[in-house]
Amino acid sequence: MQTLQDLLEKKTTAAIEKAFKAFSIDALAEIAQCVNEENGHYQCNSALKLSKLLKKNPRAIAEEIVSHFDRRGDTGQLIIDTVEIAGPGFINFVVDKSFLSKRLENALKDPNLGVSMPQEKKKIIVEFSSPNIAKELHVGHLRSTIIGESLARLFEFLGHSVLRLNHIGDWGTQFGMLIAYLKKFHSSIISGEKKAELPELMHWYKEAKKLFDVDTVFKKESQLEVVSLQKGNQESLKAWKAICDISRKAFQEIYSLLQISLEERGESFYNPLLPEVINEAEKSNVVEVSEGAKCIYPPGFVNREGNPLPLMIQKSDGGYNYDTTDMAALKHRIEVEKADRIIVVTDAGQSLHFQLVFKAAEMVGFYDPKKVQLDHVTFGLVLGPDGKKFKTRSGTTEKLIDLIYEGIEHAHKLLEEKIPEMEENEKSELAKTLGIAAIKYADLSSVRTKDYVFSYDRMLRFEGNTAVFLLYAYVRIMGIKRKANVNIDDIMNTAKITLDHPSEVSLGLHLLRFSETLKSVEKDLMLNRLADYLYELAEKFNAFFRDCRVIDDPAMNSRLLLCETCGKILKQGLFILGINTVERM
Repeated sequence: MQTLQDLLEKKTTAAIEKAFKAFSIDALAEIAQCVNEENGHYQCNSALKLSKLLKKNPRAIAEEIVSHFDRRGDTGQLIIDTVEIAGPGFINFVVDKSFLSKRLENALKDPNLGVSMPQEKKKIIVEFSSPNIAKELHVGHLRSTIIGESLARLFEFLGHSVLRLNHIGDWGTQFGMLIAYLKKFHSSIISGEKKAELPELMHWYKEAKKLFDVDTVFKKESQLEVVSLQKGNQESLKAWKAICDISRKAFQEIYSLLQISLEERGESFYNPLLPEVINEAEKSNVVEVSEGAKCIYPPGFVNREGNPLPLMIQKSDGGYNYDTTDMAALKHRIEVEKADRIIVVTDAGQSLHFQLVFKAAEMVGFYDPKKVQLDHVTFGLVLGPDGKKFKTRSGTTEKLIDLIYEGIEHAHKLLEEKIPEMEENEKSELAKTLGIAAIKYADLSSVRTKDYVFSYDRMLRFEGNTAVFLLYAYVRIMGIKRKANVNIDDIMNTAKITLDHPSEVSLGLHLLRFSETLKSVEKDLMLNRLADYLYELAEKFNAFFRDCRVIDDPAMNSRLLLCETCGKILKQGLFILGINTVERM
């Protein structure tokens, strides 16, 4: 279904072409939603921009456009109720209520809720979370994990094929050190006789590092283990796999809690492809040797001293690094996975690295920006109440698992205060849903490129732009349906939606803007736009609920259908943000 915005752009563009056919005007009319609905539903500012080209007064241009504007659709149905000129040449449109009603009915019956599916299904790869083996997920991983999952859900809903990748740090020199330590002191872990948890593994890693720094014999053993691992020695690989399995179990506990779906493809996966990257780069004549290391110098990148900034793809000792692995990963995703769009979600601190990788890949020749879209989705820091990087009271980095469980505990205390009579089992389940929803929504409703302050108290409020506020609006819709005690499917087949009251019109119009919102997020990957849309939807529903009686009213069936549409879109929007709805609260 074409969005209202697209429909108006098409009709206004046609009016401009008719009004000024003597001029060569091929620019699409720009249509925006009106900030204040009292002025109209949509606004066109093209007359002001055309005034320089046409050398005419913008209001006179607006009058010409309006005089050629067709307010009806192809079938003769009235689409636009009024078209008015305001100020120096703004054109305001008010959509016809009957047209809005018909569109809402179609959206309600549509599995995609009126959101158009793509003519061409694309292969989208989203890389997110990406922790390191032998290290715990901390609060810094929160943003990458939930932003990546939400983007994946968005593109899946929009009809694309999505591959979620977890680019785990599971390869490198640190593993030689850890394997040597386990062989020396904890061989039973490698053999499988004993089990270990991630905190123990992290402790052993720290002990191994201390030994590595002071014991030359152990240092040599560690270096030989790296060589053995790279050569595929079975005993070394067995030890490496045991280490990865311990970490993977801890990661999965968090992913299960947050309902995150990922396909692990660590750095080790790309290890066999690294020599090929070097070979192709050399064949493309873009490699320069600097102090024995092979580097690519993308144009325009310089360091603080003004010297060219390199992307080192092979070290002077012949070894590889993150740059090589990321080049190989990009090559594999383009050439083997056949991705149309690749989205990498990491903190803003890695911006320069990925700019260099993307440009170097283009120089080598396996990335063509005209064929594949690359997006580096960056995000700011999570801050504590003091405005500094979020840490525990002891000053250490907050573990993500602790942060999640504390959020659930805060939600449980809130429910004990608000709904003390609720059964404990139900309260615990609801607390889990609310706690996780609050954490996710507080992050996703923030502009991702900026830092935000983490506060359990603020994110669990029943009022304001919070997950709890949105979920309560959904609960209210479910409550209306239960009280009505009717079969919604029967009403959908017999009744129509009629928008009469201003609050009904405002809610109906906003519901039809769901597709416009998703289209915007698809383009710029700013999920706070969806959060803002859902918050406004909840507010408009509450205004409708305040102004319009639903049960035992002559307009009950129409209003129940409006509630049903609102509930479905609210649920789908929250699902894209990774948030489960509840029917009672």
